[in-house]
Amino acid sequence: MRITNVWLFALCAAAAGSPAAAETNEALVRQVRAAETAFARTMAARDLEGFRSHLAEEALFISRDGALRGKAAVVAGWKPYFEGPQAPFSWEPERVEVLDSGTLALSTGPVRDPEGRLVGTFNSIWRREAGGRWKVVIDKGCPVCDGAAKP
Repeated sequence: MRITNVWLFALCAAAAGSPAAAETNEALVRQVRAAETAFARTMAARDLEGFRSHLAEEALFISRDGALRGKAAVVAGWKPYFEGPQAPFSWEPERVEVLDSGTLALSTGPVRDPEGRLVGTFNSIWRREAGGRWKVVIDKGCPVCDGAAKP
């Protein structure tokens, strides 16, 4: 009986340690949406250190000019965007999808200039790290599409 109790306890502890077992997909989506929203606020607040705190150590930011590899390179590459009193652009999550495992997520949405005009779309991959904190591992922006689909 004692051995059965030990196995039962170990099984329950393992299930509780799994992010997907402990939380619904909807809850995970809310977490990632909140993380992306807080990440975007760092630009509006001109807070480069806050921006840094949302990046995974191995972050990869991809642009037309190439790729920035690693947190230090991303922060250095994005530092000019944080200079000056007004943010050069803003973004907000429009759609968030999380793997059933609760370990990776995609956040995507519009990028707008200071006047609110749509200038692009961002796509960010978030990874749930130790302690349950979501961090950006991959980011790639895209220009605005030309609009209507052709028949």
